[in-house]
Amino acid sequence: MIISFMTYLFSTVTSPKIVYIPKGSVFKSISHLQNEGVNVYKIDAFILRLLGKPQQGWIDIKDENMTRIGYLYRLTTAKAVSRAVTLIPGETTEIFLQQLAKELSLDLNKLREAYDEHARLKEGNFVPETYSIPNEFSEEKLIVHLLNESDRIMKKIASENLLQPDSEKWLQIVTKASVIQKEASSVGDMPYVSSVIDNRIKKGMRLQMDGTLNYGEFSHQKVTARRIRTDTSPYNTYKNKGLPQYPVCNVSKEAIAAALHPAHTDYLYFVRGKDGEHVYSSYFSTHHKNIVNATK
Repeated sequence: MIISFMTYLFSTVTSPKIVYIPKGSVFKSISHLQNEGVNVYKIDAFILRLLGKPQQGWIDIKDENMTRIGYLYRLTTAKAVSRAVTLIPGETTEIFLQQLAKELSLDLNKLREAYDEHARLKEGNFVPETYSIPNEFSEEKLIVHLLNESDRIMKKIASENLLQPDSEKWLQIVTKASVIQKEASSVGDMPYVSSVIDNRIKKGMRLQMDGTLNYGEFSHQKVTARRIRTDTSPYNTYKNKGLPQYPVCNVSKEAIAAALHPAHTDYLYFVRGKDGEHVYSSYFSTHHKNIVNATK
């Protein structure tokens, strides 16, 4: 039996040179490696616990073929080979891809091509947070990794709210959250913006929200009267009724929560006041006065 165990310890493990170890228990680490095609097993979790705690994030194993005991030990001692990249809530995918290309010295066109090939939606697939990215990673592998990580988080949020992540209802929630994300002045403001969206849609009113025109490459551009007149995209809520067909940006968990749980109001209008906070109203006459006061 001892000989058999020693034979097992010195059997060969085949693994990518760069591996990702998620946060969590050693059993979660082993399970993740199994899903990535590495020939490790539950018993390896017990061996790994005796050797120490595995590193987290992207680590450099250096060799593709190692003895099992050597591989497990390397998991606890290997150096990290990653950089942190943060996706800001409300940012569009195009701007995020430009950020990735610049910060990681990657090819922007290849990132775009990989995204178009693997993304389920045109926008709203990424979850804004800080991601650990390997220093040496192809454009396609990077996009697939980010989409998988975001999809895992989205599925968890959807399931916590008893929704199917691939359903039309969930798409509408994320799309609504993206409008909230663009329009709200703060997290506390989000449920009120959410209520305005619902109230206007119920009354058959167009949303007429500038934030929906800050899609794609227009993320940081000021929305002018000319832009409102000339933009023929489905994102123009001055011309089209209801929500846009797809999200206008990548959304935070807080924006999704606000989309699911709007404040109970009869508000139909809002304008940013002098202090930067929104002033809400239920009647256009009051709204007009609020606009005048904000511009004095």
